[in-house]
Amino acid sequence: MEQVTDHILAAARKVIAVHINYPSRAAQRGRTPEQPSYFLKPASSLATGSVGAPSVVERPAGCELLGYEGEIALVIGKPARRVGLEDAWSHVEWVTASNDLGVYDLRYADKGSNLRSKGGDGFTPVGPGLIAADAVDPAGLRVRTWHNGELVQDDTTEDLLFPFARLVADLSQLLTLEEGDIILTGTPAGASVAKPGDVVEVEVSAGEVTTGRLATRVEEGTTAFADFGALPRTDDVQREEAYGSREAAGLAPDESAAVGPVLTPELKAKLESVCTATLSSQLRKRGLNNVSIDGLTSTRPEKRIVGLARTLRYVPNREDLFKTHGGGFNAQKKAIDSVNPGEILVMEARGEKGTGTIGDILALRAQVRGAAAIITDGGVRDFSAVAAMDMPTYYANPHPAVLGRRHIPWDTDITIACGGTTVQPGDIIVADSDGILVIPPALAEEVADDSIAQEREETFIAEMVEQGHSVDGLYPLNAAWRKKYDEWEAGTAHD
Repeated sequence: MEQVTDHILAAARKVIAVHINYPSRAAQRGRTPEQPSYFLKPASSLATGSVGAPSVVERPAGCELLGYEGEIALVIGKPARRVGLEDAWSHVEWVTASNDLGVYDLRYADKGSNLRSKGGDGFTPVGPGLIAADAVDPAGLRVRTWHNGELVQDDTTEDLLFPFARLVADLSQLLTLEEGDIILTGTPAGASVAKPGDVVEVEVSAGEVTTGRLATRVEEGTTAFADFGALPRTDDVQREEAYGSREAAGLAPDESAAVGPVLTPELKAKLESVCTATLSSQLRKRGLNNVSIDGLTSTRPEKRIVGLARTLRYVPNREDLFKTHGGGFNAQKKAIDSVNPGEILVMEARGEKGTGTIGDILALRAQVRGAAAIITDGGVRDFSAVAAMDMPTYYANPHPAVLGRRHIPWDTDITIACGGTTVQPGDIIVADSDGILVIPPALAEEVADDSIAQEREETFIAEMVEQGHSVDGLYPLNAAWRKKYDEWEAGTAHD
């Protein structure tokens, strides 16, 4: 196998990096780009190394957050200018491993260009081996990263947001990709922070063929920044992004962010304390009669769930449109990979029962993302596996068929219809064994308070019935019983 040599490094006039390209990374960042975006790294940042002879990179003096990102690098073999998608891959000669290193302490300094944060000497190790591009399927590659021997990144190129040929063709529209130029193709979830003494290894493979492990050891820089330039600075936002989560960064959980600004932890607790039957009667008092999602069954009927709605719409399958919208990182996968902790993904499947709208892998991904539930008025595939999950799924029926039989995943986070009612992103969903309700956020607080009061009255009424009283005048409370209830309520308040 060919190796990365000083000649390969010297031939790179440009190093171009993609911001976000893996669905897992897009979900972690909370944003999925419609088009690829890029930044440049200087060729002087290139280095190479192997397990036996790792490259050495400095964490600059005064910096805290040296981030590593395992990536697949493409080495251009022949110039590319205004090439098409069908021809673009032929301009790539080699595939290798790379580590897109950068200090988050300087991200603020260059307004997104990443020059200082990503451009330091040794900040782009590549290698050690080269895989011939014409011998592999660009959609069949795997990238893995180890941090001090622990596997922290492991993903494939099967479902990239922007396939490699598209990157080459897109870049070539405006600039000439020259022989030796290197394209870093994005990193999957799992990138984090390396400290002095740490070793980061990255490997790219295609079946049995591998680049070998690219190894980089981190050292502490000793030369302080001069005061005539940008100085390192960081905050908890940068720490969370560098480590990938607040938990990984050692930060306290942001409780309000978990359920959104409307569904505060206090409101969520109130709604969890009352049943949907009570909430339904309070909504009806306010003139809202068509706010239930009907006809569905829960995999976990014993659970009561409360969360903010995220939405996904399927349209009827049309073969030509499925080719453009059904494959790759389609709307279904985008919705699953962007659902946040405490949110509920609600799917419009038009009540079509002749195919599945969610299966075990995507349901598992939603559960790992922290989703409170999935609701679909269509079918569920891999039913036994989905039903065994802790996260509830509400469904019309099990069905073995895949999407393309009846559906195209079309768009997300729009107003949809599900189970006979309208659901908007940000609506509050409450579900229990009685059913599923959609509560307008503006009414949620007062509905919750009045439901709590109603259930207190009903507790009193149930006690009176148990004691042998007739329901006449008791249910609902007449004036006499109202007085007795007030006395009961005052007494229990002191218990």
